[in-house]
Amino acid sequence: MGDDSQSWTAAPGAAERARSVLAAAWSCAVTAEGTREEFVGAHTVTDDGRVLLEVPEDSVLRAAAICAPRGEPSAVLEFADVAPVPVRDRIRARLWLAGWFSDRDGPLAFRPTRVVLRQQSGAVLVDPGEFATAAPDPLATAEARLLTHLADCHADAVERLTRLVDTSSLHGAVRVQPLAVDRHGLTLRIERVRAGGDVRLPFHAPADDLAQLTERMHVLLAQAAAASCPRALQRRGMDDDVAGGRPAA
Repeated sequence: MGDDSQSWTAAPGAAERARSVLAAAWSCAVTAEGTREEFVGAHTVTDDGRVLLEVPEDSVLRAAAICAPRGEPSAVLEFADVAPVPVRDRIRARLWLAGWFSDRDGPLAFRPTRVVLRQQSGAVLVDPGEFATAAPDPLATAEARLLTHLADCHADAVERLTRLVDTSSLHGAVRVQPLAVDRHGLTLRIERVRAGGDVRLPFHAPADDLAQLTERMHVLLAQAAAASCPRALQRRGMDDDVAGGRPAA
């Protein structure tokens, strides 16, 4: 797997993707006892996927944790995975966890018994056992910084990477932005005037840290340098958007 053939085409599994969403999320919405509360910067995640949530002592949520009937979920937690780079349809995925809060000194401890991950490809039910044992992507908590830097400081590199994209996917494109990156590859969002789509560029081998990610990106750029420039990418349209101040997000 160390050559440049890009034989490594794996993508994150549903359990890993769900854990990555949870690891990177800064806020969550909690529905319990018919009420919905938004919490920002109030939760942490244990190694086995339990959510520890700091709530006021007199909150409805803490009362629900104590009084929920046995055998019924005491709450549903919702997390949104938002693209850090401005694009259309910035919500890349949503994660719902249904399960039990247990009351304890300090934060409430939530153990999910039902896990649902929804992406553009549709919703999938994740096995709770697989969710508990899965590890988040090693780049999950650094992804926002990495993609923002790539979009803001290396737009030329993003454009060069479009040489690796099939020309039919670039037809009518007015802007290309980095949408996501994980240990398995980089995803580009190709935006057109009225629509758009995503293209995934797989790494030749998984990247388990930032040093490996840098090497994988250099390989992709080297492959792009050796490829012909796609004529379907409408550079004029991209320049017109920038010059006219029209955001494509």
